[in-house]
Amino acid sequence: MGAGGKGRAYPEQPDALVIGAGPAGLMAAEALAGAGRRVVLAEAMPTPGRKFLMAGKSGLNLTNAAADFCAAYAEAAGWLAPMLDAFGPAQVQDWARGLGQPVFTGSSGRVFPVAMKASPLLRAWLARLTGAGVELRNRWRWAGWDGPALRFETADGPQSLAPGVTVLALGGASWARLGSDGAWAEGLAARGVPLAPFQPANMGFAADWSPHMTRHFGQPVKGALLIAGDQRLRGEFVISARGVEGGGIYAVARALREGAALRLDLLPHLGADQVAARLAVRPSRESLPNRLRKALRLGPVQIALVQEARARGATDDLPGLIKALPLPLTGPRPLDEAISVAGGIRRAGLTDDLMLRTIPGIFAAGEMLDWEAPTGGWLLTACLATGLHAGRAAARWHG
Repeated sequence: MGAGGKGRAYPEQPDALVIGAGPAGLMAAEALAGAGRRVVLAEAMPTPGRKFLMAGKSGLNLTNAAADFCAAYAEAAGWLAPMLDAFGPAQVQDWARGLGQPVFTGSSGRVFPVAMKASPLLRAWLARLTGAGVELRNRWRWAGWDGPALRFETADGPQSLAPGVTVLALGGASWARLGSDGAWAEGLAARGVPLAPFQPANMGFAADWSPHMTRHFGQPVKGALLIAGDQRLRGEFVISARGVEGGGIYAVARALREGAALRLDLLPHLGADQVAARLAVRPSRESLPNRLRKALRLGPVQIALVQEARARGATDDLPGLIKALPLPLTGPRPLDEAISVAGGIRRAGLTDDLMLRTIPGIFAAGEMLDWEAPTGGWLLTACLATGLHAGRAAARWHG
């Protein structure tokens, strides 16, 4: 029993404890088991990998074949690089194949399992972990410390474990219904672990639409160039009652979160002079929607966005407006709706092995760490790479 006398000690203590059964935790558990450690994997939810499974519903994006892969991690690229070198895009693909899941690379560089879903990969992975002796305990929610031990609330009442080494892989602070609620932050902060505030990443943005946009909710905007600060990229997104969301928005979400305005070039293949020339040949009495449709072949959603901007007092320079159309964004959607988060355990609070400097013998991995990256394979790859790195380092620490 722990020194505090709260909870019941588990009779046989494991060599290693991993808390959190998402991709980072599963990878850490596999690394520890592969090093010959007896591993207990504690998961608060009824089943493991819930966010992983949800991410795979629309096609599980494992990694990305981009040549400048590390650049997507921005200021975190330097310290993540050794981990991504050890387990980057090539290794992720080999890992998936080793679990019986062949992969393919799409035209955008994104890598998917042929099955597209996460469930076959997760089933095979869990079976391999069970075969390696990893003991999964579902509905074990970490509740802090009980003296030197770690305390859990379980279906069988309070339990305490005092392992030789621990890896925390508790996720970020988005999608609380799937287990990532950031509740761990307060306890670590109380023990001197430096934390960066959580912020939404890869999220949608609210927009103040006028009523005439209602009939376009749910419609995609395709072919536009998104302009946010120094970023200029082609991407698709969706107009919704709440604002805008989708891959194109997620790719510029950090710039928008940090204060950049979003403008659209609706016709990136044409210059402003070309747009003006095509508009000039239309009859002057023609309605604006007809001019835009017939001269420029804009679709209903694009035309509605132009009308929205003009109704809000945008420039009378129609070609200029089409090349730099402002969207009326009012701020990011809430943290719990974000695909991922920025913030978490600061790099300064970690050793090179991802051990917490203020709590020796406890390591951390995955979205708990203060890094962010766009969707497209970068998120999952870094979770796997940091989980493997922490697991291997924990095995060395345990000796």
